Amino acid sequence: MVFSSFSFIFVFLPIVLAIYFLVKDKYKNICICIASLIFYAWGEPKNIILMLLSVLVNYWFAIYIGKQEGKKKKLLLVLDIIFNIGIMGFFKYANFIINNMNAVFSTNIENVKASLPIGISFYTFQILSYIIDVYRGKVKVQKNIIKLCTYVALFPRLVQGPIVRYEDAEYQLEHRKESFDKFIAGLKRFIYGLGKKVLIANNVAFITQTIYQTNPTNGTILLWLGAIAYTLQIYFDFSGYSDMAIGLGKMFGFDFMENFNYPYIAKSITDFWRRWHISLSTWFRDYVYIPLGGNRVSKIKLVRNLFIVWALTGLWHGANWNFIIWGIYYAILLIIEKLVLNKVIEKLPNVVKHIYALFFIVIGWVIFRTEDLSQLMLILKNMFIYTPANVIEYILSSWNVKIGLLFMIPAILFSVPFFMDKMKKNENKNSIYILNNVIVCCIFVLSIVQLLIQTYNPFIYFNF
Repeated sequence: MVFSSFSFIFVFLPIVLAIYFLVKDKYKNICICIASLIFYAWGEPKNIILMLLSVLVNYWFAIYIGKQEGKKKKLLLVLDIIFNIGIMGFFKYANFIINNMNAVFSTNIENVKASLPIGISFYTFQILSYIIDVYRGKVKVQKNIIKLCTYVALFPRLVQGPIVRYEDAEYQLEHRKESFDKFIAGLKRFIYGLGKKVLIANNVAFITQTIYQTNPTNGTILLWLGAIAYTLQIYFDFSGYSDMAIGLGKMFGFDFMENFNYPYIAKSITDFWRRWHISLSTWFRDYVYIPLGGNRVSKIKLVRNLFIVWALTGLWHGANWNFIIWGIYYAILLIIEKLVLNKVIEKLPNVVKHIYALFFIVIGWVIFRTEDLSQLMLILKNMFIYTPANVIEYILSSWNVKIGLLFMIPAILFSVPFFMDKMKKNENKNSIYILNNVIVCCIFVLSIVQLLIQTYNPFIYFNF
C-alpha cells in the first residue's frame, strides 16, 4: 500500500483532517491537493512527476479544446486521448507486447524497466472523462489548476477508485459542505469498509491461497471451494476499499458514487454488471459503448460493440491474456443473453436465475485470478471432470483453511443486503442506533488488532 494501513489511519489521516478543518474554506482544496500528492509520492516519489505532467498537459488541452470548433477541436481531443492512453499503455502494456513479440517472432527484445504506477488506470480514466466532457460541452473548462489537480489526485479514491466523473465532481470542488453528521456517516462507512477488507477478505483469502498455490490440481471439490472463496475475497476486498473511499470522501465533504450494489444477488450476467464496479462499467458504457452505437444498431454491430467494450474492459484490468480472455468470456455471455436468453431467463424462478448467474460469475473469477493459461486450463478441467480428494482430511490438516472457512460464514451473510436493509429500516429506533454504534466500534477494534497481526494487507485492485 502507499502508506501502511496503521500509519495511514493513526498518523496521516488525523493530521490531514486537523489541518483541513482548521484552514479557511478557500484553502481547503489546496490542503487536500497537497495531502493527496504527499500520499501518492510517499510510496512512489518518481511517479508523482508523471501524474503532475498528466494534470498539466490535460489542463492546457482542455483550455484549447474549449476555445476551438469543428475539426481543430476534434483533432485536439484525439491528440489528448492518444497522450493519455499512450502513457498508460507504455507503463501497463509495453512489456506485454514485447513478451508476445518475442514469443511469436523468436526475438530477444529486452523488457522496459519501468514499474506500473499505482492507480494509473483509475486516474487516467478520470482525466479522460474530464477532457471528453469538455469536448462535448457537458462541463466547463476548469481554469483553476489546483481544483483540477484535486479532482485527479484526491487521495481517498486515487489508487483504486471509484472512478469519479468530472461532471459529478465539478460542483463539489466549488461548493461542497462539510458537516458533523456527514463526517460521522463517513467515518462509519470507512470502518465498515476496513472491516470488509481486513476481517473478511484477508481471512477468506487463506482458502484461495492454500488451495491454489500449494497444488492447483487439487480435487474437484477443493477447487470449487477455492473458486467460491476467491469470489467472496475479491468482492469484500474491492467493495471494502470502495466503502473506505466513499467514507473518507464524506469526511471531507465529497459524495462519491456507489461502486457496488450487492452483485452476488444478480439474476443474470447483465444484472451482475449493473451491480459490480459500477463506476467502470458505466464509464465504458458512456464513453465507448454508446458512441459505438450501443444497442440501437443491427445485431452484427451489437456483437461488435460488446466484443470491443469487453475486450477493452479485460485489457484495462491487466496486461495478461487471462484478463483479455475474461473480458471476451463476459462479452460472449452478454451477447448470448441479449440475443437469445433474456426472454427465457425472465420466465425462470428467482432461485434458478441466481444459481445461473453465480455459476458463471464464479467461473469468471477463476479465469480472472489465474494468469498462467496452462494452469488455468488444468484447473477448469479438474473443476468439471471429477477428480477425488480427501476434503475433510485436507481441511483438518490446514489451519489456514479452517480460519478461512470460519470467515466464509459472515462473508456469505454480508454479501446479501438482508442485514443492512434491516438496520437501515430501523435506524431511527434508539436500540438499533446504539447497536449500530457498538458494531462499528467492535469492527474498528478487531480490524486494528488484525492489522497489527498481519503485516501485509495488499488490495487486489492495486495491481490495476
